[in-house]
Amino acid sequence: MIQIFGTAKCKTTRAAQRFFADRRIKVQVVELREKGLSRGELNSVARAVGGMRALYDADSPRVKERGLQYSDPGDARLAELLLEDALLLRTPIVRDGQRAAVGPAEAVWKAFADAAKGG
Repeated sequence: MIQIFGTAKCKTTRAAQRFFADRRIKVQVVELREKGLSRGELNSVARAVGGMRALYDADSPRVKERGLQYSDPGDARLAELLLEDALLLRTPIVRDGQRAAVGPAEAVWKAFADAAKGG
């Protein structure tokens, strides 16, 4: 089952949902304003996309709100920040089992869609 983690306000998250809907592929959408990733999910996605830093949206308004724009947290601190505040994540996170993509990654979404269709 393909999962899309994001927010309703995020244009790229809506694009990901539309991408899979257009191909008639069922997805599970997780609204990050309501529910973040578990520690296990976060670690799994981080491994798939090249580390915690790839998941952290340093340009998000939430970073400024929290006063983090001048900090450079290490991976352990970054993981704690992402677990306590899911709105610091880059979106969308599209996950298919152990594989994942962050942000606008249509080529990867296509691979997930092809696998979901069995082709």
